[in-house]
Amino acid sequence: MTGLEEGARDDGVSVEDFKAVFRRHAGGVAVVTALGPDGPIGFTATSVISLSVDPAYLAFSVNAHSSALPVIEIADSVVVNVLSADQAAVADRFASRTQDRFAGPEIRVLPTGDVVLTGSTGWVQGRIEQRVHVGNSLLVVVRALTAGLGQHTWPLVYVDRTYHRLGEDTRLG
Repeated sequence: MTGLEEGARDDGVSVEDFKAVFRRHAGGVAVVTALGPDGPIGFTATSVISLSVDPAYLAFSVNAHSSALPVIEIADSVVVNVLSADQAAVADRFASRTQDRFAGPEIRVLPTGDVVLTGSTGWVQGRIEQRVHVGNSLLVVVRALTAGLGQHTWPLVYVDRTYHRLGEDTRLG
């Protein structure tokens, strides 16, 4: 690829090319939960990133068409549940349009009222500190306040529209 020619308009990469590249970018799978006026909501996210460790911050994005968006726009806090390799069905449930996403998975309610999914490899609960609209998504910055570990299991990974399992046999070194 070369840079833009003088006077050329910068329309950015095509949606198809952008998606094709990121289908090859493996991402950990998490379920973000938050409390709304009608109870807990949750959605599957592969966009979770660690921003800073001291102090601890993370971020994730929510699609503008997500049913969870109205709650995330007003919520004070969230829990990011990092899914284990045996939780692909949980990831599918929270990615679906089903209304009662909490009917199947076992949960634990924190003293704050926030919801942790039992069986996750780990979780972080935090306060939403920034929301930035970017394209067709909302970028959410969270100050991590508490965290916990589940059983030491391999995480669920998503690449090329498919869940994958890591294990000793996938280790390179």
